[in-house]
Amino acid sequence: MPKTKSHVKNSKIILRNRYLNRKYKLMIKKAIKTYLLSIKNISSNNSKEDFNRCLNNLSIVYKTIDKAVKRKVLHKNTASRKKSRLASMIN
Repeated sequence: MPKTKSHVKNSKIILRNRYLNRKYKLMIKKAIKTYLLSIKNISSNNSKEDFNRCLNNLSIVYKTIDKAVKRKVLHKNTASRKKSRLASMIN
């Protein structure tokens, strides 16, 4: 248990930040999952609509990752690594 007032306040801040970080990380995971499912649909059906849907999902993933970097949930190098790996999957 914290003993000083400053440590009590700091623990509240840590809990708040943990909640917000978890929210952003879950958003990224959900966006990546929908993107991977759309890639799976492309491999089974080679239609133009599925490819466009996949590109839209990739842009949503980029948007959520960039938002997490802006909020300092992810490091920028981690974000660029994730984005490049996801982009190489479509090829």
